[in-house]
Amino acid sequence: MADTITQRIQQDIDANPVMLYMKGTAQFPQCGFSAKVVQILGHVGVPFQTANVLADPELRQGIKDFTNWPTVPQLYVKGEFIGGCDIVTEMFLSGELEKLFAEKGIVPASA
Repeated sequence: MADTITQRIQQDIDANPVMLYMKGTAQFPQCGFSAKVVQILGHVGVPFQTANVLADPELRQGIKDFTNWPTVPQLYVKGEFIGGCDIVTEMFLSGELEKLFAEKGIVPASA
């Protein structure tokens, strides 16, 4: 069963240039940390996909095992694990997040 969830996570990450594993949805985040990352991504303006770990207990544990990272949200950009809320916030405030998106060829939806 674990292989299936690992494959699903890998497929999500491969198929979506910006993938956020979070509690709740982008429209209705269910924790402050998830809400903050959604807000940052919205501010930067890049298109992103989300997966709600609260809707799927297997996914909730599977994503933690996949990255060996104990918390959610988890942000991936072009298949690379970036980090959780603290790291994403620090990168946003320093300008590194927008630089990373530019380097990876991910442009704001309005561009």
